[in-house]
Amino acid sequence: MTEAYPTPPGCPVRRVEISITDDLHLAFLPEVGVVFDRILSLLPGEVVVDLSGCRHVDAAAIGLLLDVHRRLSRRQAALTLRDPNPRIRSILQTARWTPYSRSPPALRQRRCRPPAAAGPPLRPPSTAARASSRHPVP
Repeated sequence: MTEAYPTPPGCPVRRVEISITDDLHLAFLPEVGVVFDRILSLLPGEVVVDLSGCRHVDAAAIGLLLDVHRRLSRRQAALTLRDPNPRIRSILQTARWTPYSRSPPALRQRRCRPPAAAGPPLRPPSTAARASSRHPVP
């Protein structure tokens, strides 16, 4: 599938997706932190972390994810957590932080800064109901 939008200036990499397939806790955070540092050095427009195979995260792991989120937010980039299990979703909701999706995100324009001469942002097609030709809309 081709991308709907070109990679925005300031975001050399449009999206990076990684999967965490084991519990994410303090013992593994140094290794995971190095991986995130390398990913963030690519200046992605979005980082998607697939948590569908992860059964547990501890407070230190939530702290790491929040740090990654803050670092991306400073550049107007996004962090998305994909398919966290109900327990992890509950922990995130308790922390009042819900950057997750239940299915792969659709291609959309990233939040990287557009060039100064760029026009208005692209908008998705309208989802308004269509009127029947027999009943014109006033």
